[in-house]
Amino acid sequence: MHTTPAPKDRTLILILSIIGVLVLVSLVVVFTRGAPETLDPTTPEGVVQAYSAAVIDGDEAAVAAFLTEDAAVGCSQGERGPTDNLRVVLVSTTVRPDSADVIVSLVTSYDDGPFGASEYEFESNFDLVRVDGDWLIAQAPWELTICPNPTLTK
Repeated sequence: MHTTPAPKDRTLILILSIIGVLVLVSLVVVFTRGAPETLDPTTPEGVVQAYSAAVIDGDEAAVAAFLTEDAAVGCSQGERGPTDNLRVVLVSTTVRPDSADVIVSLVTSYDDGPFGASEYEFESNFDLVRVDGDWLIAQAPWELTICPNPTLTK
């Protein structure tokens, strides 16, 4: 005697197959997400991106290369938080012939809390000026300010 599976069994197999495919697609998306796109380093956005990466990496020599002389020499650094859980997201840019404003969103993630990970996000502004054809940072948000060693400045 030959028995065929009940329709409920087929429905259950179909639902489990769909869930399996969704999990697989989710894993592929998570693991294939690469680093953010590198912006043109000759633009205000590219300068801010490279400067922010240098600050997060703690690279004082690279930081100094992105600052105007006044910003590097007259730097005053207050207490700032750790940058290991900091994410910088471009919000908008206003470019004028000799100056630019780059607004970024600074997102800090925290792993501890009664409900798991949490984030704190706010917007801040970079002021840039054009010096000899290059964009340099005249003022950075305090969270992303590193006062470079004077021997590293231009």
